[in-house]
Amino acid sequence: MTASLEIADVTFAYPDGHAALRDVKLCIERGERVALLGPNGAGKTTLVLHLNGILAAQQGSVTVAGLAVEKPNLREIRRRVGIVFQDPDDQLFMPTVGEDVAFGPANFGVTGADLHARVDAALAAVDMVEHRDRSPLNLSGGQRRRVALATVLACEPEILVLDEPSSNLDPVARRELAEVLLRLDATMLMVTHDLPFALQLCPRSIVLDDGAVVADGPTRELLADEELLRRHRLELPYGFVLS
Repeated sequence: MTASLEIADVTFAYPDGHAALRDVKLCIERGERVALLGPNGAGKTTLVLHLNGILAAQQGSVTVAGLAVEKPNLREIRRRVGIVFQDPDDQLFMPTVGEDVAFGPANFGVTGADLHARVDAALAAVDMVEHRDRSPLNLSGGQRRRVALATVLACEPEILVLDEPSSNLDPVARRELAEVLLRLDATMLMVTHDLPFALQLCPRSIVLDDGAVVADGPTRELLADEELLRRHRLELPYGFVLS
């Protein structure tokens, strides 16, 4: 079976000469949930922007379900790679929740009963069906985060990319989001500084630092490696104990 995501020897430098990615290699199989960890400035955002063609590798290649991330394929790639941004305001702009969730698949040509079914399924997946006709502006932060997730799920992506999904959520909203994500039968790449959240959701983690993959393995094993965390400026919350 073709992997959901393959990144082969990707190198990228910004115009000022800063090398943001250095020979990055990774593969995520279908159905895997993987956390991408690393300090600020490690290259995590730059890597994510390569997944849907916003940035193009200067060396190496990126493929999504066997489809190369290249200009002729970008429309389909951007359907297959569903990015949920850290700030829901970047994704919610329509008058109602239902219209927001419908916007993506409608843009990809889904109409009529199929579109209605997509919206229903996406809202059910995030426990937000009863809020379909509400304005996103009147929802709580956690609810808005789940609606933003639904807008991506409605496009039926190959891989779900989550940018700091637990940031600025209170404990209840954080738990509710985790429960939703654990139920999803989807390939997932989660960019996060929240190490306990990564442990809860992702059996595997990749540590990126200074543009290079420096560790790749079971999340629990990586988080138990105090020297690894210290060396790459990662830190568990005070008092948190790996069980």
